[in-house]
Parts: sequence; C-alpha cells; structure tokens
Amino acid sequence: MRSRPSAASATGSGRHGTEENKMRHKKLIWHIFPASLLTIAVSIVAITWYATTTIHDFFLDHVEADLTARAGLIRSRVGVLLGDTPELRSFCVQVGRESVTRITVISKDGSVLADSNERPESMENHLKRPEIARAFAGEKGQSLRFSKTLNESMLYVAVPVQRDGGADPAAIQAVLRMAVPVTSIDRALSGIQMRIAFGSVLVILVSALVVLVISRNISQPLEKMKKNAEAFARGDFSQRMQGHQSGSASLEVVSLASSMDRMAEMLNEKIRTIETDRKQLDTVFSSMVEAVIAVDVEERIISINAAAARLLGIDHRQAPGKLLQALVRHIELQVQIGRVLTTGESVEKEIVFREQNGEKLLQVRIVTLYDGKARKVGALVVINDVTKLRRLETIRRDFVANVSHELRTPITSIRGYVETLLDGAIDNREDAIKFLQTVQRQSDRLNAIIDDLLALSRIEQESSVGDILLQEGPLRMALESAVQTCQIEAGRVGVGLVVDCPEDILVTMNHTLLEQAIVNLLVNAVKYSRKDDLVTVSARLTGDKGDGRKVTITVRDTGCGIAAEHLPRLFERFYRSDKARSRAVGGTGLGLAIVKHIVQAHGGKIDVRSQEGVGSEFTITLEGRAAD
Repeated sequence: MRSRPSAASATGSGRHGTEENKMRHKKLIWHIFPASLLTIAVSIVAITWYATTTIHDFFLDHVEADLTARAGLIRSRVGVLLGDTPELRSFCVQVGRESVTRITVISKDGSVLADSNERPESMENHLKRPEIARAFAGEKGQSLRFSKTLNESMLYVAVPVQRDGGADPAAIQAVLRMAVPVTSIDRALSGIQMRIAFGSVLVILVSALVVLVISRNISQPLEKMKKNAEAFARGDFSQRMQGHQSGSASLEVVSLASSMDRMAEMLNEKIRTIETDRKQLDTVFSSMVEAVIAVDVEERIISINAAAARLLGIDHRQAPGKLLQALVRHIELQVQIGRVLTTGESVEKEIVFREQNGEKLLQVRIVTLYDGKARKVGALVVINDVTKLRRLETIRRDFVANVSHELRTPITSIRGYVETLLDGAIDNREDAIKFLQTVQRQSDRLNAIIDDLLALSRIEQESSVGDILLQEGPLRMALESAVQTCQIEAGRVGVGLVVDCPEDILVTMNHTLLEQAIVNLLVNAVKYSRKDDLVTVSARLTGDKGDGRKVTITVRDTGCGIAAEHLPRLFERFYRSDKARSRAVGGTGLGLAIVKHIVQAHGGKIDVRSQEGVGSEFTITLEGRAAD
C-alpha cells in the first residue's frame, strides 16, 4: 500500500521551494533600476561619442577651409616666386611666422623648394605624400597624420601652383602645402569631452536617482501588497491594500490593490462561512453518540469522532492519516471495509469486538464516500455498541418467559381445581373445601406476583423521572417499622429479629420504600432460616466526619446460605437459587429485584455475601450523617 507524504514534509518542501525561488528571483527594483540606468548610461555615452566626433570633424573642416583660404591667398605669389628660390624661402618664412602656419613648397620632382620651419635640404622627398600627389593631379589634397619632423599630428592642405600664377592644370610647376598642428584642436576637444563627460556623469547620477525613486515608487506598493498577501495567506484578512497606496502609485497598482482588497473580503466571507459550517459539523460529529470513522481508499483514517475513539480505545487526535488496521486489529471489520471499497455496496453487520474487559457486540454500517465529482474517495463507518441493547432484549425475553411461566403455574392450578369442582367434586364438602383453599392460595400467589410487578414498575418509572420524594429522617425508625411488620411471621416460625442501629443516624430517604426494601430482605431471611435462628438488622456510619459519610445497613441471617454460583444473578427478576424451596415458602422471585431498584433510586448500592450452611449477609450502602 502506498504511503503518502506527511503534512510536515510537504510543508518543508514548500518552504524549501519558496527559499529557492527567492534565491533564483530578484526583487522588482533590481530588474528596473539596473536596466534603466544601463540604458541611460549607454545612451549618454553614444550621444557623447557622436557629439565629440561631430565637433572634431567640424573643427577639422573649419581648419581645412581656413588653410585652403590661406593657400588661395598666397598661391599666386608663390607661383611668381618659383624662379627665385631665396625670395620664395624668405616669403614662406615670413608668411608662416605671421600666420602661425607651416608653409612648404614642393617641386614637381618632390623635392622641397621652400619651408617656413625647416631647411629644405634636410627634408625628405614629398612626392609620395597623399596630399602632394592629389595636388599634382590638379586637385586639392588634404591629409591628417603624425609628422615625424615636428613630432606631432598635423593637418595638411596642398594646392597646385602654376608659374606666374597661371590657371592651366597642365602648367603645374609646384605644390603649395599649408599645415597646422591639430594638438590645439585635440586639447580643445579634450576639454569639451571632459565637460561633456562631467555633464554625462552628473546626468547619469541624477537619472539614477530619478530611476531609483521611480523604481521604489513602483516596487514599494508591490512590496506592501506582498506583505498584505502574506497576511492573507496566514488567514489575516484585516489588512487592506488600497489604503496604503501613495498618491504616486500608478493606476494599475491602485486597481490591483483594489481588486485584492475585494478578493480578501470575499475570501474572508467564504472562510468565515466555511469555518462556521466546519464548526457546526465538528460539533455534530463530536456530539454524536454513534462512533463514526471516515477512511480513504487506502484505509487511512480521514476523521474519527470521540465516541469512536473511546469505543475502540485509540487517541482520536493522533489517528488521522494512520492506517485503520494499524490502530484497530479486527479482521472482520477490515474485511467489511475492504468489501465496501471494492464493490461500492453498503454493508450492515454485527461483529464481536474482544477487549480486556470482555466482549462487545457492535453493529457496523459501512457506506461508500464520494466527492463532488462522484469519484470514490473512501468509506464511512458508523458503529453502535449494541451490547447492552442485546442484553436487555435477552433480559426482556427471559422476563416475558418468566412472567408467563410464573403466571401460568397458579392459573393452571386454579383452572384445574375449578374444572374438578365443576365435574362433581363440589358435591363432596370435604374435597370442595380443600380444593377451594388451594384455589385461594394460588390466587393469593397470583395477586402477590401482580402486586410485586406493579411495585417494581412503579419504582422504575418514578426513579427514571425523579418523582421519588426523598427526605432526611432517622434511620432507626424505618428499621424498627420493618422489623415490626415481619415480627408476627418470624415468631410463627421461631426466628428472632434484632435491630442494632444508633439513634443519631440520619438518612435522606423515602421512608415507605426503604422500609419495603428492609421488609423484603427480612422476609427472605426468615423464610430461609431455621427455628431458633437469629436475624439481625444493623446500621453503622462509615467514613470521616463531615460531608461524604456513608451508612451501611446490614441484614444478616444464619440460615441455609446461597451457593456462590447464584450470587451474580441473585437480584434478577424471577431468579431463584432454590426454585423448589422458593415455591414451597411462597416466594414470587421479585423481592430482591425490588430491593435493588429501591436502593438504586436512593443513589446507593447493595451487595451480598453468603456461604452455604452458614448464612447470608445483605449490605445496603447509602449516604448519611450523624445528627447534630
């Protein structure tokens, strides 16, 4: 049979899974804040790069245009001076100094004719320089590169020069190159970049603060909602989400909070209804006299009420979830439950349940349990202890049989003698008188039986409804009255009666009924005693002074005694230990049953001790006290 995981392990697994989820998932703010901050930072870096590049290109274009303009201003003059190298060099040095520009004139073979900063003889051939090549091709050439001569980056602009300032491309004689260092531009750009970077950092910090505030404005309401949801999960529906939302919360968050508040109210109402229904069911379930057990399809206990736990001797608080067969080892019960779970048919049967104190007769009803979708989910077992009921039925049958027998005997005798008289015996006076005396004795016996039955019925009825009037009075008076009632019969058979009771004993009693009980005991003692025997009625107080003291009333005889096997049933109706002698002395078989019911009506108990050939001792125990 499969075992199901315990609730504790399931709870532990749930907690473990929750902890893993917390470790695996980050808070909402750490989803929003880094992503937003990274997006802003990347955007600012991209904008900064684009702006810096654009400014750099703008400056270069501006310087290039300036160099082109400068070259255009002096190109015609350089063309005129091409034939006069010393004058050309002097011109280049002068103009270069004034304009803070390096001016170089290159001949068609690539040699330097003049330079404003260096001696032409020490300079390399410039024919393969890109800006020079383009200029000799009749176009403007420009180039940005590192100058090994000056050891810094330079921007070069070269234009073709015709002798005597002509404009014919075929007459290009030289190239005029203007150059300025771009270090100053780089320094200016670096300053701009620093300011942009500082501004970018400031913007990023401000943006980070703004994003953080926005993220917290989004996450804080959700965090509060989470705490409230956890309170809902614990069963605390008093928390409300919408009242905790700030004015900056978004419409979606406010709507969600409102929806969850409505959900909490509905859940609270439903749970209250369910709890009320469950408490009512639990009250009914626990108050049921019948023992009820619900088991699942694996015969594990789903629920068990206190009556079932008491009947089967198990702890109803620890039983749910355990196999029924592990707690109640009864093969017949297990077989019947298995049959219901297998076939789906109801079962009603009486089984014998053995325990240390004896046997119990149990009436078991088992039906199939179905869920709302008509699926079999287990079985419901209802058990009634019918031991007393069956015993009472047996007693009733025996009582009816005994009454019928006891009544039939005198009636049959009366009928027989009457028929004999009718058949002619009435004509014989002597026989007629003898027969009529027998009819009288049998009718007296019949009347005694009926009187005892009526008395017994009246005592039972009054005792059950509490109509027996009990008053505190002296016990000795009741005992002496009973002895006086039996004195004539005792004297007739030669039996002595003695009362031994202190005057100060008080008992709460019904004087008439208690006297009748003592009379019945005395009558029995006298009947079964021999001539010159002594019957003693005594009473004693037992226990410490104060509340809770007991009075024991003992009727002791020295008669023939009673066999031990008859003692357990001695107080049953119509039970006789010696039937032949009982009928001979005229007993009805109801006297001791009446005594028992009178004593029980007084809240007391009666016991008997006897030994054959020695005598008997009947003891009545009642509550009492000594008079002040």
